[in-house]
Amino acid sequence: MKSAISSSVSRSAGEISALAPVYSLVQEDFSAVNTLIPNKLTSVVGLVEEIGSYIVESGGKRLRPLMVLLAAGALGYRGEKHISVAAIIEFLHTATLLHDDVVDHSGMRRGRLTANEKWGNAPSVLVGDFLYSRAFQLMVEVGSMDIMEVLARATNTIAEGEVLQLTNVGNLAITEAQYREVIRCKTALLFEAAAHTGALVVDQPESHDVEALRQFGQHFGITYQLVDDWLDYAGDSRLLGKNVGDDLAEGKLTLPLIYALQNSPATDQQMIADAIREKSTTHLTEIVAIVQSSGALDYTHQAAVTESQAALAELDKLRQNQHVDAMRTVTQYSTARLF
Repeated sequence: MKSAISSSVSRSAGEISALAPVYSLVQEDFSAVNTLIPNKLTSVVGLVEEIGSYIVESGGKRLRPLMVLLAAGALGYRGEKHISVAAIIEFLHTATLLHDDVVDHSGMRRGRLTANEKWGNAPSVLVGDFLYSRAFQLMVEVGSMDIMEVLARATNTIAEGEVLQLTNVGNLAITEAQYREVIRCKTALLFEAAAHTGALVVDQPESHDVEALRQFGQHFGITYQLVDDWLDYAGDSRLLGKNVGDDLAEGKLTLPLIYALQNSPATDQQMIADAIREKSTTHLTEIVAIVQSSGALDYTHQAAVTESQAALAELDKLRQNQHVDAMRTVTQYSTARLF
C-alpha cells in the first residue's frame, strides 16, 4: 500500500513540477481557489466535511480549475468571479469522482483508498450530492445566467454520459463513434465547461473568442481521456496509481480494446470477448499483448495527437498572450505523456 501511495504522489508531484511555469503564472488566483474550496466545504454535518475534504485534498493537479483561470486570463479578465467559477468546476469534478467510484466499485484512486471503500457507498453518494448542490449555490453567488446555463447543461450531460457508459458495459459491438460520445459527455465536457465559463466571466467577450475557448476545452478533454486510454495498456501501473486492466475487469471497452477487437485474429478476438463478458483479468497479460500487437496503441496515439492539434488550432485563433501560451503548454504536456 505504501509503495502505491508513494508512486502516485511522486507522479502527481512530477506532473505539477513539469507545469510549474503555468501554475506560477496564475499563482495568486490558484491560491485563492485553494483557499475558497475548503471554506465552501463547511457543513453542520461532520461526515460531509470529512469525506469532502478527503476527496478534494487527494493530490490532483486541478487542471479543470486551472483552465478556468487561464481562459479568463487569456481574454484579459481582471476581476474575481473566475475564482468562484474555478471552485465550482472543482466541486462538480469531485462529485463525479465520488459517484464514479461507487458505480465502478473502485477501491483505489490516486494511490489511496476511495471514499466509498473507506466510508461506504451511501455516504459517498450523498456527499457527492452535497458537492453538486454546493456548486449550484456558488453559481447563484456568481450571478451570471450565461455561466449557470453552461454549467447546468454540462452537469446534466455528464450524468447522461455516466448512464451511457453504464449501458455500454460489456457491449462488444460498441463503435469508436459511440465510445467518443461517451468520453465527450463524461470527460471532455467538464474541460469544455471550464474553458467556456472562464471566457464568460469577461464583460461582453467577443463571441468568436468564447467559441474558440469552448472548442479548445472539448478537444483538450478528449485528448486527455485518449491519452489515459493509451496509458492503461502502454504505461506503468505502479506510476499510474491504478492497475492496468481496471477497465477490462469492469467490462468496459476503451479505444485500444475496441480497435484490437476489430483488428485481431479470431482467436484473439474471442479471448477479449470472453474477458469482457466475464469481467475477468485472468488473461490480462495475453490481452495486453494482443492490444499492443494489433496496432491499437499506435491508432489511439494518433487519435490523441489529432485531438491535441485541433485544440492547439483553436488557441491560434485568440490574441496571443502569456495565458494562451500557458494553455498551449498544458496541451503539449498532456500529449507528451504519450512518449
